[in-house]
Amino acid sequence: MTAPSTPPSTPPLDRLRERLWEAVRGGDEEAAIDAVSGALDTGTDPESLLLDVIGYTQRKIGDEWAGARMTVAEEHAATAINERAVDAAAHHPAARRPRTRGRIAVACVDGEWHALPARLLAEVLRLRGWHVDYLGTQVPAPQLVAHVHRTGPDVVALSSSIATRLPAAHTAITACQGAGVPVLVGGAAFGHDGRYARLLGADAWAPDARAAAARLAAAPLAEPHPPRGTGADLPHLVDHEYTLVARSAPQLVRTVLARLEQRFPEMRAYDAARRETIAEDLSHIVRFLAAALYTDDAELFTGYLSWTTDILNARGVPVPSQLPVLELLGEQLKDFPRAAGLLDQARTAARGGAAVRGDG
Repeated sequence: MTAPSTPPSTPPLDRLRERLWEAVRGGDEEAAIDAVSGALDTGTDPESLLLDVIGYTQRKIGDEWAGARMTVAEEHAATAINERAVDAAAHHPAARRPRTRGRIAVACVDGEWHALPARLLAEVLRLRGWHVDYLGTQVPAPQLVAHVHRTGPDVVALSSSIATRLPAAHTAITACQGAGVPVLVGGAAFGHDGRYARLLGADAWAPDARAAAARLAAAPLAEPHPPRGTGADLPHLVDHEYTLVARSAPQLVRTVLARLEQRFPEMRAYDAARRETIAEDLSHIVRFLAAALYTDDAELFTGYLSWTTDILNARGVPVPSQLPVLELLGEQLKDFPRAAGLLDQARTAARGGAAVRGDG
């Protein structure tokens, strides 16, 4: 009788992370796919590979971009290669599992283009035996509900990374629940503790793909109660400030940009690219202000401004114009009590940050 063969060794995850990072950072798609396929060939657990190697790599890509060690183009290229690594892992024989559970639709909310978190969740759920319909990025609520009616999933899993998409997420949650299907949500948009998931009436929240899969395995999500409607769920919206600010956002940006030029005449000499960048930054500020009005949460707005300051500081870009922007927005929205209050809190925080940095 011969001795049993020794199973192939499994490369340590930290070594795999190094290999994948080197491939992704170097723009080497073939090396990335080889690293993933080779790891699965030698017995690496597919779920660990997806979450602890590919997911880890994506977080590192984000950190490198935030720290100005990657350009936007490099970040996009690295993410694309990482997505191909997910494809390689998903189609590897080691990742094939029988469907032993129910059906789940996984989608990004309308306007959300960060696909990888949702894709990782979809693949983890497949590994755990679910029949998964992965719908990808930017799924409008009507199309999502049409899919729900056509396929009859047990759960809809929604992903969003950016808080400005919370109103769209609320629409999707309400629409799916109206169709009788419970909704699990996840992603940075819903808060590190799931506060916005609860605010918007989601049936469940999970901080990551592993926790989401565990929550779904623990017990079925209860059939949702008929949604009460936005007015009942978020009574502060009856003042219509969110709607008015969201609808007037383009005009607000144009007005504030013009007033900034009056206050800082040197801006008139800026080239088209620099002016476009400033306009985009202003647009982001207004959108986050609108999201804070929707949730009635000042921390959402001030947190975004603080993050923006950190990003600009990492790039060596001075940020003295944040306070004037907030002041000019305050002038335009002086007749909107909640918006004025949010801007006042943001100005106080900005002044405090400037004092700490020694800017004035």
